[in-house]
Amino acid sequence: MFFELRQYRIKDGKRAEWVALMEEEIIPFQVSKGMVIVGSFIGEQEPDLYVWMRRFESEQDRIGLYKAVYESDYWINVLKPKIDPLLDRTRIVVTRIEPTTKSVMH
Repeated sequence: MFFELRQYRIKDGKRAEWVALMEEEIIPFQVSKGMVIVGSFIGEQEPDLYVWMRRFESEQDRIGLYKAVYESDYWINVLKPKIDPLLDRTRIVVTRIEPTTKSVMH
């Protein structure tokens, strides 16, 4: 098992709109496809920071879930057009992490 820690930078003044899109549409859609969303966060002192985390059982699991989400007609035709005006894609940082033996997240 491993996690993806995803750090996004949101375009100026768009964070509330981004959080609403994530919580009302993107996260529910991804969960409906089988994604496990561990958490969603905003930067306390960085108004453009949004961080979220997903858990995968294996690389094969990740590949299948990516395909189910990102190659779907709904993602391509409905969600992606809403994302692009809000998200600075050039500043996305995705870090794959594994829990240590004492971590409460497994």
